[in-house]
Amino acid sequence: MAGPVVVAAVAVPRGHNFYSRHLPKLKDSKGLSPKQREIWYAYIWEHPRLFFAHARVYQRKIDKLNISRSADLAASRALDQLFRQLGNSTTEIILDGGLSLGHKKHRSLKSQTIVHGDQRRNPIKLASIIAKVTRDRYLGALDGRYPGYGLGRHKGYGTRKHFQAIQELGVLEIHRQTFLKDAKSKTRT
Repeated sequence: MAGPVVVAAVAVPRGHNFYSRHLPKLKDSKGLSPKQREIWYAYIWEHPRLFFAHARVYQRKIDKLNISRSADLAASRALDQLFRQLGNSTTEIILDGGLSLGHKKHRSLKSQTIVHGDQRRNPIKLASIIAKVTRDRYLGALDGRYPGYGLGRHKGYGTRKHFQAIQELGVLEIHRQTFLKDAKSKTRT
């Protein structure tokens, strides 16, 4: 309901071993605790053979395009950043779930979208962790800028407390207007 959509891209060398007794079991970001996500984030950040990039699309663009097209645009932007690091040397592009590459220049690239890829493929799991940690940190920073909304706790999602804060304190520029309209229409029926 608030803040940007964040998509990450991760480049992993073939045959990379993700298992270490110092790391929690690798899962999609939703299957890890915040502490476990931070451990994996640090691992990705510090590992010399792993490369990553992330991109954000903010609420105004989300309201203009819709969330799906905004996520696709963020995926294309993240891929562009990753290509700048790698020099276009990637051999396989895999995308999670409903994502597709949202920019015309990427439509000619060979890519594969995997349903529930965030549960099945390690690079997608890593990308979900990067995106979640990045977005959560951003919403945590916004929590200090907009006290009373609880952004550090609910991370901008449509929780009861978030709705209560909007009713009491008002709508912010970081709120997605289309999401607020959808939420209002759902509460009326």
